[in-house]
Amino acid sequence: MTLRRPLAAIAAVSLASLVLAGCVAKTAGSASASLDVTSTDSTCEVSAATATSGNVTFNVTNNGSDITEFYLLGEDGLQIAGEVENVAPGASRTLSLTAQPGAYFTVCKPGMVGSGVGRAAFSVTGDAVAVSGDDAAQKQQAVTLYAAFVKDQVGQLAPAADTFATAYETGDDAAARQQFANVRAYYERIEPVAEALGDLDPKIDYRELDAVAEGLDWTGFHRIEKDLWVPATDALNADDVTPAWQNWQPSTPEQRAAFATHLRADVQSLFDYVHSDEFVTTLDEQGIAGISNGGISLLDEVATGKITGEEDWWSGTDLYDFAANVEGAKMAFTLVRDFADSKGAEGTKLTAEIDSGFADLDAALAAHGSLATGFVDYRALSEADKRELIDLINALAEPLSQLTGTILS
Repeated sequence: MTLRRPLAAIAAVSLASLVLAGCVAKTAGSASASLDVTSTDSTCEVSAATATSGNVTFNVTNNGSDITEFYLLGEDGLQIAGEVENVAPGASRTLSLTAQPGAYFTVCKPGMVGSGVGRAAFSVTGDAVAVSGDDAAQKQQAVTLYAAFVKDQVGQLAPAADTFATAYETGDDAAARQQFANVRAYYERIEPVAEALGDLDPKIDYRELDAVAEGLDWTGFHRIEKDLWVPATDALNADDVTPAWQNWQPSTPEQRAAFATHLRADVQSLFDYVHSDEFVTTLDEQGIAGISNGGISLLDEVATGKITGEEDWWSGTDLYDFAANVEGAKMAFTLVRDFADSKGAEGTKLTAEIDSGFADLDAALAAHGSLATGFVDYRALSEADKRELIDLINALAEPLSQLTGTILS
C-alpha cells in the first residue's frame, strides 16, 4: 500500500506501542523552560525528561532524511497535549505550550505515517497553572487537538490495515487473526468521522446483515473476518449454528485479493479525507459541539452494537471494539470538559458524574482483559457480566448525553 502523505499529515502513537528510546534524562528547572529535540529516522532525543509547570518550548531539529513531526502526548498515550508538524529534513521548528503537572510521553514521527520513533516518558512537576485568554481561542485549540487525534488514529490505521490485508490475501490466516482486533481499534476510536462520509463506513465496517438489508456489496473488515474464522459453528457451542453461517463457501484466492484491495483503497480514502481542507473546515464549523457529539455517538455505538455481541460475530472480539469506542469517547470528553466545568456548579457536577462513569466502566472492562494484553472471547462472558456492562453503559450515557447542551448553555 502506497500512502499519499500530504504535508499537513498528523499522527502520533497509541498506548504502549513503542519502546523507550533516545531520551537524555535531565531536568529543565524553570517555569519557562526551553528544551531541544533532535529527530532522526530512528530516534527522538529530548534534552530533558522533566520540566516545571508553566511555559515550555520544544525546539525541534530534524536531522533525518524525511519530513517529521514531534508530539507531547498525555499519560494515556492517546491525548495530544501539543504537536508541531512539517519539520523538513535539516529544518527546525518550535512547539510552545503551557504545561500542566502530570505524566506525558514524547515521540517523533518521521514520514508521518505509522507509530513514530523514540517514544519516551516525560514528566511535568510543580503546581497547576491557571490558563487565561480568549474563550474562542481555547475552543479552537480543542478542535485542533481533536483533529490531530483523528489524524493520529487514521495515520496508524493505514499501515496496520495494509499489513493485515496482505496477511489475509496471502493466506497467512494465523497472522491476520492475530492482527484483526487491534487494527480495528484505530478505526473504532474515530468511527463517527467515517460514518459522516456517506458509504465509506459501510464499505469498511458493515456487518453482513446490514449490507444485505441495504442491497450493498459486502466488503471491509467483517467480510474478511468471516473468512478468517470459518463459520461452521459457534466456537464455544458446537451445537449452535446460525443462519448466517449456513451454506458458507470460503473465498477464492482471487476474491481474497479483491477484498484486500477494497480495504486498502477505502482506508486510503479515509486517510485522504482526514488530511484534507474539507475535514478541517467541517471540524471548524462543528466546533466543540461536534467533539462532544462525537463522544456521545461512540458510546451509542457500544450500547447499540458491541454490547449485543453482533459486531464481531465470528471472531468474538467485540470487547476490543467496545474498549476502543470507550477510549474515543473519553478522549472527546477530555477535550471539552473544561468548558462544562466553566458553567459553574452544574457543570462540575456533570463532569464528576461522567468521570465516575468512565472509571467504573474501565474497571469492569479490565476484569476481562485490555487492548494491550488481549480480551476474552465475548461469548465467554456470562449473562451477569453482560448485564453489568449494560448497566454501566446506561449509567454513563445519561450524563454524557447532557454534555453538549451544558457546554453550549
